[in-house]
Amino acid sequence: MAPTPTSDNRPEICFFDLETTVPQRRGQGYSILEFGAILVCPKRLVELHSYSSLVRPDDLSFVSPASVRCNGITREAVVSAPSFSEIADKVHDLLHGRVWAGHNIVRFDCVRIREAFEKIGRAPPEPKGIIDSLALLTQRFGRRAGNMKMATLANYFEIGVQSHRSLDDVRMNLEVVKYCATVLFLESSLPDILTGNPQGSPISQSSDDGKSSPEQPSPNMHTLSSSPTSENVPNLSPAGVGNSEHHPRISLLTHHIGGANADVSNPVQPDPFNMGLLRNEIKTEALQSDVTMEEKTEQESQDIDIAEGSSSYAGFLALDEVSLTSVNASLVPYYHGTQRIKLLHENDGLQLFCPCLRVRFGVNGKFLNQGGWPRLSFVVDASPSLCEILNACDNAAKTIFEDCRSSSVWKPIVGRNYRYINNPTVRLHIPTVANDNIARYAAEIHKKDSSGTVQKLVFSKFDAAELGNLIRGGIFVDAFFSLDTYDYQQNAGIRLVAKKLVIHSD
Repeated sequence: MAPTPTSDNRPEICFFDLETTVPQRRGQGYSILEFGAILVCPKRLVELHSYSSLVRPDDLSFVSPASVRCNGITREAVVSAPSFSEIADKVHDLLHGRVWAGHNIVRFDCVRIREAFEKIGRAPPEPKGIIDSLALLTQRFGRRAGNMKMATLANYFEIGVQSHRSLDDVRMNLEVVKYCATVLFLESSLPDILTGNPQGSPISQSSDDGKSSPEQPSPNMHTLSSSPTSENVPNLSPAGVGNSEHHPRISLLTHHIGGANADVSNPVQPDPFNMGLLRNEIKTEALQSDVTMEEKTEQESQDIDIAEGSSSYAGFLALDEVSLTSVNASLVPYYHGTQRIKLLHENDGLQLFCPCLRVRFGVNGKFLNQGGWPRLSFVVDASPSLCEILNACDNAAKTIFEDCRSSSVWKPIVGRNYRYINNPTVRLHIPTVANDNIARYAAEIHKKDSSGTVQKLVFSKFDAAELGNLIRGGIFVDAFFSLDTYDYQQNAGIRLVAKKLVIHSD
C-alpha cells in the first residue's frame, strides 16, 4: 500500500464544492449528489487538474422537489451514478494533506465530507489548512458586495451566472477570489482615491445561491453579521475540522489597517502584500458570535438590547390589541443596498405578548450553530386568535417573498399535523449570544410561583439541559416575542424569537 502523501509534498490548493439534497424533515440529514474539485497552483492561481462526479444517494426519495429547485439534479440524473463509497478513494486523494478552499466550506462542505466518510466506515481526509472564501471575502469585501453569496459576487463582477453545479461553482469561486484580490491590490496603492468612491461600484442582489443553507440568506431577509475581529481582517480556518461546527479561526493581520495601536504619525507604511510580515502575525481566535451570519439580523440585535435593558416591554401587543386588517409586510432598506421583509402592525414592527401558552414539546438543543452552541427552541399550542394573527402575517410576508423570486420553499409558521397533535402549534426560539467563548441567553427568563410572584432567573452558565428541565411539556409560559423572517436551507418563513419568557410553576 502506498504511503499517505504528506502535506509537504502536496502544495496545491484544492477548491471543492458539494451539491446535496435538502432535508425535508428533522434528523434526515444531507446526502451528497455531486462532488467537484480543482487543484490550483498556489503561486500562479491556475487550474492544474479537475474532477467531478454525480453521486447516487442511498435513498433516491431524498432527491426532493426542493433539492431539484436548488441545483437541478434530479433522481433520473443520479440513479446510474456511483455511490459515494465508489468515489471515496478519488475524493480522499484530492483532499487529504492539501489546503482546502471553497465558499462557506467550514460550516457545510467540510462537515458533509466528514459525515460521508464516517457513514462508509472510513477515516475522513484531513486538510493542511482551510481557506473559507465566505469569511475571507466578508471581511475584506463585504461592504460593496451585498450578501456575499457566490451568485451575488459573480453578478457584482459580471463574470456569469452561477450554475449551482460543483465544478462550475469552484471555478467561479476561484475567479471571484482573483477579482477581489485584484481590486484590493489596486486600492492599496491609492486608498484615499479608489476607496473613497463606493458609488462607482453598485451593490448587486441575488435571490438564490444554491448552497443557501449555510451561507448568507436571501438579501431581502437577513443581514451579514459583523465579525468579532476587525472588519478588514481575512479569516482562514485551521485544519482541525471536527464533528461539531465549533472551529477556531486564524486571522492574517495586515499592518496599520485601522487598528487601535496603529501609528498614524509614521508616514512609512509596511507593504500589506508582504507575506513574510503576514505570516509573523498569525494568531488564533475563538468564534465569538453565537448567532450565525445567515441568521442574525440588525433588527434582532436591537430586540436583544430591548430584552436586556428594559423590563416594561413597551411595544409588545396583546392578541386582542391586534387588528388583522392592520397587519402588513414591507420590504425595507437593509444591508448596503439589500432589502428584507419586515412585519408591521400599522406602521410599527409587530411584536406580540401571549400569556399562558401551553408547552407541547420542551426545549430542543439538538442542532448546533456556528459557535458550537445548541440552537434552543420549544413548541407551544397556538390558540385560534394567535393562529389568525400568524396566518395574516404569513400571507402578507409570503406575497412579498414570492415577488422576490427566491427558490426556497415557504413554510407556514403554524404547524397543523393533526395526525399526531390535536391543536395547531408554533415554535418559539430562544436566542443566545456569546462573548469570549461564554454563551448566555439573550432572552430574559423569569419564573412565576403559585402566588403570582415573578422572579427573574440568573443562570451561572449556558446549560441547555438545565433550561430543558424548566421549559418542558405540559407547563405554561407567558411569552414576549418578535416575528422575524428567514430564508435558510432552501426553506423560508417567519420565526418567532423570544425576548422574555415567564415560566409558570407546576
